[in-house]
Amino acid sequence: MEFAESLRLSWRSIRSHKLRSTLTALGVIIGVAAVITFVTLGSSLQADVLGQVGADRTPNVYVWAGPEGENGGPGAGAQPVFTTHDLDRLRNLSGVESVVPRGVVPTAAVSAGGETVAQRQVVATSPSHFDSDNFAAGRAFREGQREVVINRQAAQLFDPALSVGQNVTFRLASGESIDAEVVGLLNASASGGAFEGLGGGSEPLVFVPTDPFYRTTIESPTTGESQRVYPTVTVVAEDFAAVPETKAAVRAYLTNRSDAARLVPESYAFSVETDQDLVDQLKELITTLTNFVTGIAVISLVVGSIGIANIMLVSVTERTKEIGIMKAVGAQNRDVLQLFLLEAVLLGLFGSLLGIPVGVAGAYAAGEYIGLSLVLPYEWFAIAVAVGVLVGVVAGLYPAWNAAKTDPIDALRYE
Repeated sequence: MEFAESLRLSWRSIRSHKLRSTLTALGVIIGVAAVITFVTLGSSLQADVLGQVGADRTPNVYVWAGPEGENGGPGAGAQPVFTTHDLDRLRNLSGVESVVPRGVVPTAAVSAGGETVAQRQVVATSPSHFDSDNFAAGRAFREGQREVVINRQAAQLFDPALSVGQNVTFRLASGESIDAEVVGLLNASASGGAFEGLGGGSEPLVFVPTDPFYRTTIESPTTGESQRVYPTVTVVAEDFAAVPETKAAVRAYLTNRSDAARLVPESYAFSVETDQDLVDQLKELITTLTNFVTGIAVISLVVGSIGIANIMLVSVTERTKEIGIMKAVGAQNRDVLQLFLLEAVLLGLFGSLLGIPVGVAGAYAAGEYIGLSLVLPYEWFAIAVAVGVLVGVVAGLYPAWNAAKTDPIDALRYE
């Protein structure tokens, strides 16, 4: 029997049982639609998140010492091990433009204009932590001065909101009070790299110079002097091309001859990461989540394939006499096999072709609801069609083989 004739007979069989064929294909439609929806949402989320993070990439190398094997993100569990001596040595490495320390000053409250609000901590860092375009008003603080920089969320803790030139009073966790002047207000688009947002986040942030606010000190193992010691450090490379070399140099210094290597707890390890490392980790996380959810959606396809197999077995039983007649007039086993296999493949193909637009529509509706711009994974459309055909082949293979081995004499006697 020619292929075209088998195709015509298979299509006629599908059309003669419209409702049954529609319900059979519906399982495949739902399965493919679920897969396309989740894959599209995953691709769109990945593009959106990585687009935002990637746009803010800087030639920074982030350094901290945290619990070995723990993956809590940049600075997680960081211990103060980087001395002033380490910072000076890091500044002298080839390809390094600047070194920015970061520490935390525990506080109880901040007061301004007769109003007091709770504030658990302020961030101590250096003026090079900021770029000139980070500021909506004012400037960076100066080292050695009682000056502070705040983001919009911190300014709005007070009514009226704090502005440049106002004085604030910090009540430290130790009970001491320190007066300072607000000299800079960060804009909403400012970004502080991996460790914290400079102004774009929702958390109120207050930044102060390490001198005179930061007072965590330790005796340097190299010099024997009492020096400030920091939990996290950002090493800024001269340009993006120098980042890999700078990262390797920083790791080599920390491992071999730094104060930090002698101060770090035994169960802790150094983490040296760049913006690209963090982007790659985020990409891997989103991909893993998308694959997991898509795997759940594939269960619908399995159910759809079982539906096709079931209907094809019923079809073989209903058409037993027809099979006997076909064989009596000369049809070979391969002709019968081809006929029923084509019918199953057509059901799977139609289901996948209809499932693609349904899946895109579902992803569009979900994207509109959560405010996400869609990025269509076109390669998955081809995969969906291939999966639909494969489902038809797998689901129809046994029923088709069962039909092909039917004895023509028994089939003709079948009532």
